[in-house]
Amino acid sequence: MSTAVLIAAVVGGGVLYVMRRLFPAQKAGKLLRYPSDTMRGKTVIVTGANCGIGKALAAELLKLRARVIMACRDQRSAEEAAQDIKKQAGPEQGEVVIKHLDLASLGSVRRFCEEINEEESKIDVLINNAGIFQCPYTKTEDGFEMQLGVNHLGHFLLTHLLLDLLKTSAPSRIVVVSSKLYKYGHINFDDLNSENNYNKAFCYSQSKLANLLFTLELARQLEGTEVTVNALTPGIVRTRLGRHVQISLLAKPLLYLASLIFFKSPLEGAQTPLYLACSPEVEGVSGKCFANCEEEELMAKATDEQAAKKLWDISSRMVGLTN
Repeated sequence: MSTAVLIAAVVGGGVLYVMRRLFPAQKAGKLLRYPSDTMRGKTVIVTGANCGIGKALAAELLKLRARVIMACRDQRSAEEAAQDIKKQAGPEQGEVVIKHLDLASLGSVRRFCEEINEEESKIDVLINNAGIFQCPYTKTEDGFEMQLGVNHLGHFLLTHLLLDLLKTSAPSRIVVVSSKLYKYGHINFDDLNSENNYNKAFCYSQSKLANLLFTLELARQLEGTEVTVNALTPGIVRTRLGRHVQISLLAKPLLYLASLIFFKSPLEGAQTPLYLACSPEVEGVSGKCFANCEEEELMAKATDEQAAKKLWDISSRMVGLTN
């Protein structure tokens, strides 16, 4: 018995050591607390609100009495998520509206925005949260590499088509969910659509860098409008985002253990986008990136104004806004 205990202790200690090296402990952030009517009368659009950070964020906004528009690709999943967050929110809560939005289809994005512009009198906050992570090489309905198409181009068009309503609703906010993995990418202007070579990890990092450059250029264009835009990096969060990553059967239990110990919960991951959507501390702040509810210093490639403008112009042509 003592030998078995000793072996278990050694193996367990080794596993924890490896996990700490692979997944450094993240800064623990306290859960935000706002008055229960903080978002009363405000309309908030959250893309990808049916799972992960988006679902946790929608639940918190509902508790604060917001009118939450869940913009989701999977209608059934969105309906199930809506029921869950209504139960979580308690008797005093806002309103939930479910709208279909497939960011891999520019047609779907346009139809969504047409509905919003026709039916909604205002948008107080737009949260570009939905994303796809390291999927096999596939293309969107419009022929774009999937990660670039969903993570960047779909949200690029979505934001552009809702800008007029956001401006008339000012002061209003746009929140863009990026990732610290932007550090491992660059914008490959020579093969932006990855026609010649596809590396799924690079393409994800490229799309997340594109989010930051989009935020930078949009903030410049919105100066003086009372519409602000800020990005955030949520850290490593236990979500379904990594469903396309292939992991061996032997490694899966270790990764699951690591996720329980070292990853943030979806609620913890939702704190920074909640902060950017609600907090008076960031009123008037624009063009910045935040992590753990604090401003984050970015690498030079994420603050390159020339690259941001170039990417903006190319993206505009890709989604059909300019010739």
